[in-house]
Amino acid sequence: MESMGKKKPRPRRSFTQEFKAEIVALCRQGDRSVGQVAKDFDLTETAVREWVRQAEVDAGEREGLTSSEREELARLRRENARLQQDVEILKRATAFFAKETR
Repeated sequence: MESMGKKKPRPRRSFTQEFKAEIVALCRQGDRSVGQVAKDFDLTETAVREWVRQAEVDAGEREGLTSSEREELARLRRENARLQQDVEILKRATAFFAKETR
């Protein structure tokens, strides 16, 4: 009785680009609503709507960052963080060796 009404969080799943493309194609056919497609494939409606939105951006039908732009941005952010760490290490090393030579 205690767990009644409480849902366990769904484990995070990952899907291939091909699977997402198939789901988006089903949504675009217009036979079924996004909600129905999500229900039929045991997906969250939010995820399916996001896949459809991203497909529209990639196709130039909607404003936003394309998938390749998102990947490049993530890569550049990782590289920037690594370079900032390198600079911080060099600053500490410079301060250490400056102290040693005095």
